[in-house]
Amino acid sequence: MTSTDSVASVAEEPGWRRLSPLMLAVHPVQEVVRLLPVLVGVLFIGRNDNGPLWSLIGLGVAVGLGLVRWLTTTYRVTPDQVLVRRGLLRRQVLTVPRDRVRTVDLTSHILQRVLGLSRVVIGTGRSDRGDQGVTLDALSTAEASRLREELLHRGRPSTVSSVDTGSVLEGGPETGGPGGGAPIAGVAEAGGAAGGVSAPGVPASGLPAPGGPRSAVPGRGLSAAGVREAERLDDDEVEVAALDPAWIRFGPFTLAGLATIGVLAGAMGQVFNETRLNPRDIGALRAVYDQLNAVAVPLAVLEVTIGAVALVALLSTIGYVLAFWNFRLTRHREGTLHVTRGLLTTRSTTIEHRRVAGVEISEPLLLRLVRGARLIAIATGLRVGRGAERGGSLLLPPSPVAEVQRVAGEVYGEPSVVTCALKPHGPAARRRRYTRALAAAALVTAAFLLLWRLAGWPAWTWQAALALFPIGLLLAADRYRSLGHNLLGGNLVVRQGSLVRRRHVLSTDGVIGLIVHESFFQRRAGVATLTATTAAGKQHYEAVDIEAGEAASLADATLPGLLTPFLERRPPA
Repeated sequence: MTSTDSVASVAEEPGWRRLSPLMLAVHPVQEVVRLLPVLVGVLFIGRNDNGPLWSLIGLGVAVGLGLVRWLTTTYRVTPDQVLVRRGLLRRQVLTVPRDRVRTVDLTSHILQRVLGLSRVVIGTGRSDRGDQGVTLDALSTAEASRLREELLHRGRPSTVSSVDTGSVLEGGPETGGPGGGAPIAGVAEAGGAAGGVSAPGVPASGLPAPGGPRSAVPGRGLSAAGVREAERLDDDEVEVAALDPAWIRFGPFTLAGLATIGVLAGAMGQVFNETRLNPRDIGALRAVYDQLNAVAVPLAVLEVTIGAVALVALLSTIGYVLAFWNFRLTRHREGTLHVTRGLLTTRSTTIEHRRVAGVEISEPLLLRLVRGARLIAIATGLRVGRGAERGGSLLLPPSPVAEVQRVAGEVYGEPSVVTCALKPHGPAARRRRYTRALAAAALVTAAFLLLWRLAGWPAWTWQAALALFPIGLLLAADRYRSLGHNLLGGNLVVRQGSLVRRRHVLSTDGVIGLIVHESFFQRRAGVATLTATTAAGKQHYEAVDIEAGEAASLADATLPGLLTPFLERRPPA
């Protein structure tokens, strides 16, 4: 994606289109909502006669910003490029080659839905934090859908080359996908940042050698059953998964309500600060404050805890319904995955299937207790660092583990590796988890004990800290049980984590480098961490605390021949 200040030559070319004029009814409202705390503060500060005047001036500025955005933004789609021109004082032209378009994300909040508008974000094949894609806010819903079809489907040959026992032949040099090496964008960053070594036959850029053979890569297109179903139904899309209302029971265990409480508390604090209001002047808040002051401290703590848990559970459930109502995951016959979801604000994300290099099954602790999990795509072209839900990589919301495993196998194309048994990491890895857990508990307890003896802190602080020892033992045991790895049929599977257990399934065809890392304490324990680097997802996936010899063997089996010059072969006894 490039930008320039010179737009004279571009302006002379025909074919430029404007955003929908209906956005003029949306953007001013959005700007007013964004500036609402400031406007309220200006209105009430001082209670003088100029307050309403300044509020009206602020409102006029917000409306003017929306008008300027519409007047100065145009876009154009050519056979080779997508161009977006915007800016008043500093004019810019953003250019994206069409062969670099990886995802198209359509979002409509409630006001946009009423007016039939959608916000379009075109992903450009980079997964770093700085790249936010190209945004068109807003187009008519019909025009946005046509643009998505034009960018991802039109003129593209079918990705299904052949079907044989549930796998497809594709992903060679013509596609640049994981089957034939990593895509252009993001590869240099992934390899350079991780410091990995390129695989044999793969240049430093991560692209396959010219003229290389096409390899059979699992999970890069429709499975045999999916193709037969699509042909039988004579439909362009096959439904992979849809929301079951029974899944709403997982909502309270997502803890999404914590973020909502934080946002509400911040907004209320800003309003109170701008308007100089005292929270005790509000009847409901004053009643709660008086109630907590009238009871003993332990009872007040219990009441606050129960109220907070109930509020978080309620807001998390509401958030689940708002975010995932009408959720549907489908697969297009031309090789794209399509995710739609949302109640008030709808979101539609389309991902090229050939860009999916693997899948992640995420099991946060609370979800794991109720046998729930979520499914995330490991793919190039999706934004990371903002969470799976905001970045567009979520393939299945919190739902039963069995359903997550089924969909993961269907999307990836190899159900067996999603549920395969994993090899444990040995006694050294177990000792490291118990040692660190107990050491942390001992340090915290010792700190509170010293504060009690030297600073006069209450004795219950260090006594309560003793509970960290059994909690640490339980956490260490769970962390060790979560460790595991396997290499099965060209698929690398690694798992780790306790508070959030993650199982990563990654095609070795998408691995562009390997790192074997040993810290000082790992060397003493005889273990190492193997990191597989890739252009997809987080760009690095780790198998933690494997026995040193096993780490070298696993690396050599993952990319055969890569580490051969560095391995020392011991003669048989």
